Amino acid sequence: MRTATSTTSLLLVISAAGAALAGCADETTLGPAEQPVISAAASRGVDLGQCDEISVPAGSTLILHAYAEGVQIYQWDGGAWAPRGPSATLYADADHTGVMGTHFGGPTWKSNSGSFVVGQLNKPCEVGPADIPWLLLDGIRSKGPGIFEGVTSIQRVNTVGGRAPTAAGSQAEVRNVPYTAEYYFYQAP
Repeated sequence: MRTATSTTSLLLVISAAGAALAGCADETTLGPAEQPVISAAASRGVDLGQCDEISVPAGSTLILHAYAEGVQIYQWDGGAWAPRGPSATLYADADHTGVMGTHFGGPTWKSNSGSFVVGQLNKPCEVGPADIPWLLLDGIRSKGPGIFEGVTSIQRVNTVGGRAPTAAGSQAEVRNVPYTAEYYFYQAP
């Protein structure tokens, strides 16, 4: 009887685990204890190509690499499209699975666990006319515990889209321009 009970319990655990994994589709969220593991290759940072000026300070440690998909928000002020900030979802991988948090005006990155970091522009790097610039930002305020606690530098790279519209708008009109990017988060030595 004891063997049957143990087998039944094991089958229930396996069944529950299978059901939980089956639900891990595109909208899977990562909880506070599920910080992504950075591989040795990824911990060396990003290939900046022509944008060496957005390198992080020597000795900085990569703590998180996230993929963003969302919009850059612009508002017509009567003479130009003024940036109003991003609204994006942060993902654990390039396939946009494993929701880790959000990115919004400030600029601010907030994890599902509630940790956040606020950045301030340090240096931009123009990579072409169609895509928003790559950036180096300083982490000026963070709160944890969580994946963003103690972040001191942020790189925005591999951007696609997000540029302000080229045609004039109507007074106070708001436009959301789709973009994707990768964000690298570092801690100072």
